[in-house]
Amino acid sequence: MAEERQTPVRLDELDRKILSLLQGDASLPLEEIASRVGASRTPVWNRIRRMREQGVIRAQVALLDAEALGLEACFFVLIRTTEHDADWAARFLAAVRARPEVIEAHRLAGDIDYILKVMVRNARAYDRFYQSLISEIRIQNVTALLSMEEMKATSALPIPPA
Repeated sequence: MAEERQTPVRLDELDRKILSLLQGDASLPLEEIASRVGASRTPVWNRIRRMREQGVIRAQVALLDAEALGLEACFFVLIRTTEHDADWAARFLAAVRARPEVIEAHRLAGDIDYILKVMVRNARAYDRFYQSLISEIRIQNVTALLSMEEMKATSALPIPPA
């Protein structure tokens, strides 16, 4: 679950330029970042280090191609439950976190309690996931929606102006 922060971290224009570059390619050499933002290496490195310490930069990861890994089916799983006690929620969270097929999970406001984004090879693999989940956790209603086409996907967050 996300850590709550009282106020956003203050970023100046140079911080924003650095973050934009890193979101596009976190493997850029420090010299390249410094050159592109018009600053020298040391101040850029210090800003990156500070933004890591502040939690603005959480991690640097490699983005993998799902189809190259044989994960051709993306399901959005809508979950309704009548269970809302802390014990059930903890067991549900543990079950979701233990399943690598679940690449996103959100608790929602409204008629649907949770939504999961699940990446699997095919419909049979989804059914195995589903059967495993409902054997472990009591759920009132599950609706699975197969994504026919990914029209936009990004890990880049919009960086608000000052």
